[in-house]
Amino acid sequence: MQLMLRDGSSGPFLSQVLNNASAEEKLSAAELSQIKSKAVLMSLKFADKFYNKYKMHLLEQAACDVIGIVSLGLQQLSENDSERALALLLAQDGVVKAFQKGWSMLATVSKKTGKTSLYGDVAEQLLQSISTPPDAEDWNGYQQYQQALIEHRRGQAMQLLQQHFYARQQFDEFEHFSLEEVLAEVVFYRALSGGDKVRQDLKKRLRSIELQPHWFNEAFFQLQTDTTLAELPAANADAIRADLGQHFIPALLRTLHFAKAYQALLQSDASPEKLDAFEGKQGLTNPLLGWPQYLAL
Repeated sequence: MQLMLRDGSSGPFLSQVLNNASAEEKLSAAELSQIKSKAVLMSLKFADKFYNKYKMHLLEQAACDVIGIVSLGLQQLSENDSERALALLLAQDGVVKAFQKGWSMLATVSKKTGKTSLYGDVAEQLLQSISTPPDAEDWNGYQQYQQALIEHRRGQAMQLLQQHFYARQQFDEFEHFSLEEVLAEVVFYRALSGGDKVRQDLKKRLRSIELQPHWFNEAFFQLQTDTTLAELPAANADAIRADLGQHFIPALLRTLHFAKAYQALLQSDASPEKLDAFEGKQGLTNPLLGWPQYLAL
């Protein structure tokens, strides 16, 4: 098993740092050998814990995993600065610290699906996405982590919205598929109810809600959205805003126009079948944002 170096600036961050330092004579042969030895030792330990260190192909897989994890942690700790990264690697426990940081990053953003991962707290698919041979021409492990981090933060934001604005505390994971859908339901329900916590009663409650003329404009829903987000910690609110598409507010207004027509049917005592047909037709031709998807029983 070798920790090979190659020319280029698109491979694993660990290889990039060592390549550049060697080319610029900032790293002696002895120092490079020491870093390689630490990486090999970590690969042996990783293989012993998760694979089988006596099978060469598994030992090589462990080496690729370690290179990816160290590259991820090193890039984060050094803020993508090769000079700082080299200084970290030259420290007595630099390789270990980079590995620990990378592993912690992966564990934090790994989805907990209920299925046991081979790697404990780290999702198998995520680790595979950053695992890399040292001589790979391209490595997008950090970008893979960033995407996982975005998804993780979206999930956190969805949970925060549900905990803060919903009357119930138990949720079906398939009930909402996006952060935008959760926020839309919160904003729409609060706008129509005067700020109440979200319950599964809007379709029935709509019969007696007096829809105000000044609600039918985008400025109203922008204000409602800003008021809702103002109740959350600033960092979470900013993350949610960044995730919203440009059609979020117009879609809420379009849903309100639909609600007005739906209310008229309710007040005319339309049959449940007619209500379902009206709702289904609108949902198929122009999906409603913020409109409750639950069944009115």
